[in-house]
Amino acid sequence: MTNLKDLHIGYIPYSGDHQAPADRRRFCWYASTRDISFELANPSEEYDLVILNARSDLSIWSKYQGKAKIIFELIDSYLDVPKTNIKGLFRGLAKFASRQHQHLCLNHWKALQDMCLRANAVICSTEEQKQKILKFCKNTHIILDSQGAVAHKVKTDYSIGTTCNLIWEGLPQTTHFLFEIKDVLNSLSTKHKIALHILTDLEYHKYLINFGKSKTSDITSKIFKNTFLYEWNEELHPYISSACDIAIIPIPTKDPLSAGKPENKLQLFWQMGIPTITSATPSYSRAMKNAGLQMTCNTKQDWQEILEKYIEDKSLRESAGKKGRAYVLENNNDDKILKLWDNLFDSVIT
Repeated sequence: MTNLKDLHIGYIPYSGDHQAPADRRRFCWYASTRDISFELANPSEEYDLVILNARSDLSIWSKYQGKAKIIFELIDSYLDVPKTNIKGLFRGLAKFASRQHQHLCLNHWKALQDMCLRANAVICSTEEQKQKILKFCKNTHIILDSQGAVAHKVKTDYSIGTTCNLIWEGLPQTTHFLFEIKDVLNSLSTKHKIALHILTDLEYHKYLINFGKSKTSDITSKIFKNTFLYEWNEELHPYISSACDIAIIPIPTKDPLSAGKPENKLQLFWQMGIPTITSATPSYSRAMKNAGLQMTCNTKQDWQEILEKYIEDKSLRESAGKKGRAYVLENNNDDKILKLWDNLFDSVIT
């Protein structure tokens, strides 16, 4: 394993306080675990190693002339966004106007590609992403999140009381995904008493991370009548989640950016032993197959039937929770994730 402790390392975080999930569960977690020091990367300074992500100033870093080896994290499927997509077409201009980019890069797809070409290694999160990125960087690695800091409580009681408690967690910008199954929840509630529990930030910015401050409750109040909203908290999360009966992860599969998400959220619930029903995205379908489970949904009818089946059968819930947990502990435990990060740095530091 390459010794990184003596290197001058620069890092561009996903959030200023390093508390975004992608900071805490990815490089910052690795650096803390391996006792590695780093600083906020400045393109005017020299480094041995720089770790960037898609929120970095690509207009500067893609042209970086320093000696540093660059690792670029592209963990969302921006390269899959159609060239006719309105948000995609204006993303480059918006990043320049908001000063996220110092120089104007009208074609955001090309800016991402240029960054991949400049990088000595790229990190992604799905096999589909990797195949696309390999055209621009042959040294591409799939690394999922470390979930151990959150998943420290495991579900043991799979009985349902008078109410079936469903759990969803995620960024507030994606709570609207739950509208995918709004009709299903309303239909099931005519036969079963259901409560929907949502763990997320109570406020968020609609645009470019910093603009359009909004209340999450304005969205969640319209999804389902019996909904409970909790502020996301790393300590509280496992207790609320493991007390619920079934986790749900609906995804708008016709949206390439959303459908291209990795199985991080699924594996978080699985690590806590929570039976989880998802939309049939490539990553979720692959993980389910590998875990020996059939809990993905292509249609609203699938959601209706699978949810009802698991609401009514304790043995199915328990089996699914235990199978999911066993799969994560064997295939995506923290030791294996650390090894993937080790291999990544070995590939660029000689």
